[in-house]
Amino acid sequence: MYGNPDEIPVTETTLPKPAESPYGYTMQIEEKIVNEATKTLLTQSILLRYFNPAGAHPSVQIGEIPIGKPENLIPSITQTGIGKLPELKVYGNDYPTRDGSCIRDYIHVSDIAHAHTLALQYLLNKKNKLACEVFNLGTGTGVTVLEVIKAFEKVSRVKLNYVINPRRPGDVVAVYANNELARKVLGWDPQYSLDDMMSTAWKWEHKLKEDASIYTNPNFMMN
Repeated sequence: MYGNPDEIPVTETTLPKPAESPYGYTMQIEEKIVNEATKTLLTQSILLRYFNPAGAHPSVQIGEIPIGKPENLIPSITQTGIGKLPELKVYGNDYPTRDGSCIRDYIHVSDIAHAHTLALQYLLNKKNKLACEVFNLGTGTGVTVLEVIKAFEKVSRVKLNYVINPRRPGDVVAVYANNELARKVLGWDPQYSLDDMMSTAWKWEHKLKEDASIYTNPNFMMN
């Protein structure tokens, strides 16, 4: 959404830079569509700007199932850790960051879900001051790709097989959120740590493997 910002953390009033990827561009366009629709339909709306959703529900009953090879970092890590992928590709270790890899803001999916309920309550209670309001949903902490890998290795006790590749077009160097507005206005308070994200994602990956083994078991098919 923000492109390569001049300053971080980014706030809701940070002017977006040109998108670095088609995906980022679609997010910018979608916000414009919602803004225009709000004006035309004379209604109210809230734009929730996710940063990098990660993890699975603590019950391990709900999680992410990428179609084909995952594009996001966390499922790529867990699939490599469990053996679905032969290796994890880290795109670039020469960025101007503390360890050379890109910095992102990872936020647990359960914290995002909670923000949705708070946003709906906010609209239903007619607390909105503007027809269309915007809130960042991030932890407010930037984490590098290599730090995420280390967090996974700590939680899972699995040494991850990863290789450093050249930079990938479309990746911004660093972006993470200022989430003060969501905290103040919606009463939102993220509860899950990076370790929680990795732990729940890893448990979910194991559940997917167990479910797959059940459904492919000849005895199951006969029953």
